[in-house]
Amino acid sequence: MAIPALLHELLTAVGPSGAEEPAARVWRQGASSFAEVHGDTLGTSFARVGPATGPTLAVVGHIDEIGIAITHIDGDGLLSFSTLGGFDADVLAGQRITIAGRGGPVEGVVGVRRRSRSERAERSGMRREDLHLDIGASSAEDAGTRVAAGDVGVWHGHPLELPNGRIASRALDNRLGAYAALEAARRIAEAGESKVSVVAVASVQEEIGHDGASTAAFALEPDVALVLDVTWATDVPGESARRAGKVELGSGAAIVRGPVANRVVSDLLVQAAEEDAIPHTIEVYSGPTHTDADDVHRSRGGVPTGIVSIPIRYMHTPCELAVLDDLEAVIALVVAFASRLTSDTSFLR
Repeated sequence: MAIPALLHELLTAVGPSGAEEPAARVWRQGASSFAEVHGDTLGTSFARVGPATGPTLAVVGHIDEIGIAITHIDGDGLLSFSTLGGFDADVLAGQRITIAGRGGPVEGVVGVRRRSRSERAERSGMRREDLHLDIGASSAEDAGTRVAAGDVGVWHGHPLELPNGRIASRALDNRLGAYAALEAARRIAEAGESKVSVVAVASVQEEIGHDGASTAAFALEPDVALVLDVTWATDVPGESARRAGKVELGSGAAIVRGPVANRVVSDLLVQAAEEDAIPHTIEVYSGPTHTDADDVHRSRGGVPTGIVSIPIRYMHTPCELAVLDDLEAVIALVVAFASRLTSDTSFLR
């Protein structure tokens, strides 16, 4: 199964938290042929389909990815940097980085400070301060002609099609969710039978605090929301179904049950999946989900919110891995959920 063209374009666009514009442009262009599209000052994008009046369903997938930001240029031309989003220093070591520089993309590599034998004996793990970025500059002046403090970058991880419908790429977290929200809206618009207004939302800055989703939910005042994200697959060493349930590649849409997820919404999602024979599994959270749903569900007077995720392996690395069938299951579930909503649907508890 080939990667859909729009998804491939989203995966190759650079868009770390706070600098999502290239990815957002791709998303908005994809939405422009079938939806009413607009954005806000944070950079979040909206695509509305269905009737202009009546209840509103917001389908939220964050479009930002993890990345780095240059903090300082040393005298020898090496760059110090901070991270945008959370990931281990070990994952960064030796990676190739593309920086959005002054005159265009600037390529570099992440170098590792040589530690003495005694330092290695004292601690086994690598720290962020052990790393620097090398763009081949001969001096600070040379580096400064190409990059500046505050410039952002992402690691290399071009989309790769693997056997059995599996794909690997950087930024599956969460271009998959942003794509699924938009593709579900497109199918709903194409069917032309929706009784509710559906707004696909490509939110920004999720990796650093859910800011885009928070302001989007406040502005939209949706009657119900679905947050689409990725989640940890349990079918790899180090993961276990005991943590939150059995969530494997190929298990379909992962439907969250827990305090953040409105029980009525979760039950309707399961019902839709069962009635339409959509592959799905259950993921359980006993507290925050660390997704946009944490902010969406408490917006204004509260928004009944569901969370549906695509299982992936190797999250927050350049080689995140997923199955396209699971992505399709999430899209189909959103469409099935929306088809069951009417102006009389109540989410009161």
